[in-house]
Amino acid sequence: MFRLYFPLIGIFCIGIALAQTPIHSATSEELIEKLNPNSVSNSSPVRTRGLRNLTPEVREKPNVDLVINFEFDSAKLLAESKPLLDNLAKAIKSDQLRNLSFVVEGHTDVKGTPSYNLKLSDQRASSVVQYLSTHGVERSRLKAVGKGSTELFSPDQPEAAENRRVKISLGS
Repeated sequence: MFRLYFPLIGIFCIGIALAQTPIHSATSEELIEKLNPNSVSNSSPVRTRGLRNLTPEVREKPNVDLVINFEFDSAKLLAESKPLLDNLAKAIKSDQLRNLSFVVEGHTDVKGTPSYNLKLSDQRASSVVQYLSTHGVERSRLKAVGKGSTELFSPDQPEAAENRRVKISLGS
C-alpha cells in the first residue's frame, strides 16, 4: 500500500512546483520571507535516522522570480513595475536582509538571436539595479547579470511570457 502512495505524493509535489509562476506583485514582507535564508520556508529539511541512505537535498539559494515590465525591445522600466520594485527595495533595506548581497538576473524568452537576448537581458538587469540603487539600496550589494534565454522558466513553452522575468537571488 505504501508503494502506491509515495509515487502519488511525489507526482503531487512536482505538480505544485510546476504550477508556480513568476510574481507580478508582492509586499515587502513577502519578499523578505522569500529572500531571507533564515526564514522557515527556506530552512533545511528535518533529518531522520530512517532516511540515512538518501542523499542530502541540494537547495538553491533563496530567490524570487519577478515579472518586471519594460518598454518593448528596451530596458526602460514601465510604471506598472515600479510598485513591485519599490517593495523589493524596501525588503532589501530591511533589518532581516540588510547585511546580504543580491544578484539581479535578467531573463528573456527565445524570440530573437541568443546574442541579442543576452545583451537585452543584461541591460534590463542593470536597469533594475539602477532603479534599486536610486531607491536607497547600496549599489555594492547588487550585481546585474544577463542570462538571455539560457535558463527558461518554462522550457516546454520557450516563447511564453513567464520566461521574460527578473530573478533576484542571494549573492555569494
